[in-house]
Amino acid sequence: MWMEAGLPADGQNTRAQARPATGIVHLGLGAFFRAFGCVYIADAMAASGGNWGIVGVSLRSPDTRDALRASDWSYTSVSLAPEGDKLREIAVLNDVLVAPENPKAVIAAMADPAVKIVTLTVTEKGYCHNPATGALNLDHPDIRHDLAYDLPVSAPGYLVCALAARHVAGVAPFTVLTCDNLPENGKLVRGLVLELAARIDPALANWIATEGRFPSTMVDRITPATTGADIARIATLTGVADAAPVMHESFSQWAVEDNFVNGVRPDLEAAGVEMVRDVTAHEHMKLRMLNGTHSALAYAGYLAGHDTIADTMADPVFADYARALWAEIMPTVTAPESVSLTAYAEALFDRYANPAIRHRTWQIAMDGSQKLPQRILGTLHENLAEGRKADGLCVALAAWMRYVSGTDEAGQPIDVRDPLADRLRNLAAGQDTPADVVTAILSVEDIFPADLADQLRGPVSKAAEKIWSNGVRTTVQGVT
Repeated sequence: MWMEAGLPADGQNTRAQARPATGIVHLGLGAFFRAFGCVYIADAMAASGGNWGIVGVSLRSPDTRDALRASDWSYTSVSLAPEGDKLREIAVLNDVLVAPENPKAVIAAMADPAVKIVTLTVTEKGYCHNPATGALNLDHPDIRHDLAYDLPVSAPGYLVCALAARHVAGVAPFTVLTCDNLPENGKLVRGLVLELAARIDPALANWIATEGRFPSTMVDRITPATTGADIARIATLTGVADAAPVMHESFSQWAVEDNFVNGVRPDLEAAGVEMVRDVTAHEHMKLRMLNGTHSALAYAGYLAGHDTIADTMADPVFADYARALWAEIMPTVTAPESVSLTAYAEALFDRYANPAIRHRTWQIAMDGSQKLPQRILGTLHENLAEGRKADGLCVALAAWMRYVSGTDEAGQPIDVRDPLADRLRNLAAGQDTPADVVTAILSVEDIFPADLADQLRGPVSKAAEKIWSNGVRTTVQGVT
């Protein structure tokens, strides 16, 4: 805890405890992993020891490195709850590298024989794949670069280059542990790595396929963006200058397939991680019931003028909509052993409604073109195939289409953050009717397989007509 710590004369935080030696490199060091994975690793080492210090890698910007460097890589983890905040110092980071500044240093860190695991939170778009098919997107500019040059820029490129360096040196591969919200995420990333490696060196691909390990995971902790007000408040509470605290809910869940190179890993069970043989049921439940409704509430809530998910849930119309969505989703989900889907939905309701969690609808709405296939489209496809009700999910998809068209219900521009933002906005522009907008966006095969697009055209057009004519709140109110 830092509650009793004084502020050093230079205004910087200092860390007294010794660093653990590095055993993990993490690609994509953002707030989520620092609020989630780093906390679990710290708990595992506190319980059972081990050299599992982490070198973080920022693949794009130096901002995280610059914010953390002044505090010697430690930071405050803030658990937000209605009864009050709980603060904790996290001190498992040993360094933060910025890939564009020194890609060789990143590869060297990953190739170090002491490193046994490479974790990732690079978001869905960071894998440079086609969300509709799961295949590597060979037209992605980062993948084209990585096939043409020795030093990579993409996350898959860094994995392949570092594994190649270990192969040449006769060092066992590291375990690749993705923590992003993708179905069968370990299997997916394994396929992407093997596809890229095979185009560079087939022998390398064979070695990775034989010796490498890519366990799938399910991760769950709501982590709103840290604001300037948060930073000022934490400094007041602790008496320590911390430019990079992380805010998160109290709840946390991590399920991991126990499949590591040579069985080497931290004592994750001691930290509360569920080590399982097959994580599919956990991730399926979470992606559809949590992430699917989170996205649906983000698009509809934003259009209705709600700034956060908690604000959205405080509106009884949207609270009822959330319950209607879960009623549509649960028939497509097989519950993990000893889990009640009804109880899980009720727990999600309480988490969403937590007023201490200021998770902005705009933040959750980012990168929908990469998220919707696994969060909503699979559920829609199964419901339509079985003739089951899917009105709420169709409204969610139509709300997303309204959102990416670039203007809200008051005619104000929306700052759409999405890899396909320009393409989607241009498709929507100039269409005569909402149904035409739906047809145009459903033509994007990177998101919608042609057979699914055909099934969705009618029901989603119907929902879009209501949203454009009556507004999203009235439309949501009609979902029962």
